[in-house]
Amino acid sequence: MAAWSDLTNDVLEYITSFLAFPDHCRFGAVCKNWRSVSKSRRYPPIPQLPWLVLEEEKETRKRKFYSLSDAKHYSIEIPELHGRYICGSSHGWLFAVDIKITGILINPFTREFFELPPFPPFCKDVNVNTLIEKVPSDYMGGPRDYTFEEMQARIVTKAILSHDPKERSDFTAMIMFGEMNTPAFWRPGDLCWTVVDGQDGSSYDIIYFKENFYVLSPANVIYVVDFEPEPKLRVVGPQIELYSDALEQYLIDFDGNLLLIERFCGLDEGNPITNGFDVIEPNLEENILYEWYDIDGYALFMGRNSSIFVNASHFPTCKKNGIYFTHITKSKSACHDFGVYDMTDKTISKLYSFEVFPPPVVLPVWLTPNTW
Repeated sequence: MAAWSDLTNDVLEYITSFLAFPDHCRFGAVCKNWRSVSKSRRYPPIPQLPWLVLEEEKETRKRKFYSLSDAKHYSIEIPELHGRYICGSSHGWLFAVDIKITGILINPFTREFFELPPFPPFCKDVNVNTLIEKVPSDYMGGPRDYTFEEMQARIVTKAILSHDPKERSDFTAMIMFGEMNTPAFWRPGDLCWTVVDGQDGSSYDIIYFKENFYVLSPANVIYVVDFEPEPKLRVVGPQIELYSDALEQYLIDFDGNLLLIERFCGLDEGNPITNGFDVIEPNLEENILYEWYDIDGYALFMGRNSSIFVNASHFPTCKKNGIYFTHITKSKSACHDFGVYDMTDKTISKLYSFEVFPPPVVLPVWLTPNTW
């Protein structure tokens, strides 16, 4: 009988077509020949559930991840992410900010990255980019009385992409930044971020939907971003009349349907925690709201990431009609928790046991592994 190491490359490559990303890495560690086959990357890993991007380990500085598919934690050496705060995720890429308030866009598994230009001023009267050159990083009287460690986590609330940079070089990055969650965009080759005008007040969420960027305001008005002749926000429908005490709202692209998700919070020993969600489909033309009582056996993943939805029936460990959530806003009154909400029985459960793995210090971000 032939040894495993003697299997032909065609057979080995075919085997890799059935492997998820972690198993693909293990496959390459078997022997020299198998490692060579794994590096050829003829077949991409099979689809898997999103990963949670956690904080880095203090001693090793490796970045920690949690995989829902196999319920395991992984620690991966990614030097480009050392000391960086993850403020967004889109198409398998991460937006990361360092202590000097500079950012990169990186695929953590291929290590491809883009250097981002300095962010716009946090607020009208303070420009963090000029302050950084004048004071040390532990300066306690920093912008608006925040330390630079706090500013690192506050400068960008959410960041998304129009397309996967590996598939289209003309992609657009859109962020919500600063005191008012103002939208701004950047494209490869731009020397600075371009702020989008046209809205009074702050933003709640941004989404790329059907070839356009949309912005949700706290007044439940949805804007579309017009790039020509000059960048500005334009109202695309009447104000969505909601009569609820939801603390946060999100926009979700669910298989071509634009959904508005309301997040409700309560108090647990004085601390705000998530206690429920409503799923609403707004008809912007007729100003009609349709409430959804389930999501047809799918699962949604919400937070600082672009919209992610999966068919839960394809993944044994995924909860059908589940809303997997992490924290998004920087409001002190917001719910700083994460878990999964079951729309069927209206219960919330933890993603994993804190008795086995301690809860993260920094709230995590969802990431769809984009390993090829």
